[in-house]
Amino acid sequence: MNVSTRPPLAAVSAAALELSYGATSILRGIDFSLPSGKTLALLGPSGCGKTTLLRLVAGLLAPTKGRISIADQLVADASNGTFLPPEKRGLGMVFQDYGLWPHMTVGGNVAFPLEMRGLNKTDRETRTMRALERVGLAAYATRRPSELSGGQQQRVAIARAIVAEPALILFDEPLSNLDRELRETMVDEIGSLISSLGLTAIYVTHDHSEALSLADEVAIMRAGRIEQLASPDILVDQPASAEVADFLRLGSVMAVERRDGAWYLAQGGVQIAADDSVPADTTHALLPARAMEIAEASQSAIAGKVLRSQFRGDGHMATVLVGSPESNAELQLISRTRLRSGDHVGLRIDPQRICWFSRQAHK
Repeated sequence: MNVSTRPPLAAVSAAALELSYGATSILRGIDFSLPSGKTLALLGPSGCGKTTLLRLVAGLLAPTKGRISIADQLVADASNGTFLPPEKRGLGMVFQDYGLWPHMTVGGNVAFPLEMRGLNKTDRETRTMRALERVGLAAYATRRPSELSGGQQQRVAIARAIVAEPALILFDEPLSNLDRELRETMVDEIGSLISSLGLTAIYVTHDHSEALSLADEVAIMRAGRIEQLASPDILVDQPASAEVADFLRLGSVMAVERRDGAWYLAQGGVQIAADDSVPADTTHALLPARAMEIAEASQSAIAGKVLRSQFRGDGHMATVLVGSPESNAELQLISRTRLRSGDHVGLRIDPQRICWFSRQAHK
């Protein structure tokens, strides 16, 4: 029996995608391919291009170069002028401001996309109630959006996005208007809904925890480019650059230098590793909190002074100054016990847990 090894059809993909306004480049060289049933998070600071990329996929903008495909259909190709409008791309959208019409009932808001497609009243009502049941709001169909909480309004927006059962759903920072506790609850609910319905989703956010907990793949964006696209596990364990590591707050990203057969922090002059396997063109190192531990004061321990300590769920996050007081070389570690500001401690670094970045990776 022959087993097919052909990769699964991409639910959405982009190739050599660019967007410019005159001489100003907004997006450059964007490539990705998302399999059906998976979630891609676009993560980055404000102005990095993540929402612009989402708008290109949605059909709200046309690319200057490159092409976009949804399932097996080419929906945009700058080389020949192909461009399908949003209503012909078979997708649903959820925005941060909900976009609900206040003069309509909850059921009317959800049913609107079906009405635009010309479905009869009976089918509209059946599918609208099914969508509201999926988000736990079937009992609210006759209410106005103004009578609902922020979280409930967001669920209505999600119901409207899924009512036509699209192959792809786009989320543009959908939880940014909610408080932290409700956001965490809604992330779990969105993740469960995407999984239970077998949806494919692109999710724009600037929140690290949302992206890493919700998505199968995360694209870290910076200055109009995808800096790294990988699963959350790989991003945390193998960041592609010092910028990615710093943005994800994976630990202390420090400039390093090689001298006398060892590697030292450029600030503070503290030795952190021998020269055995570190590439010669290394310029920076990530020292994650898990790479360091408190050690008994000895010649082999690094002397440090505790600057501050804050409790976290997995222990106390301590910031420790190493090297000379003028160096400003600060390392972070997790301590099982609270360290007091001003305490002098010894540190031991596990070189196997350090991530090294070359000049090419630090752009």
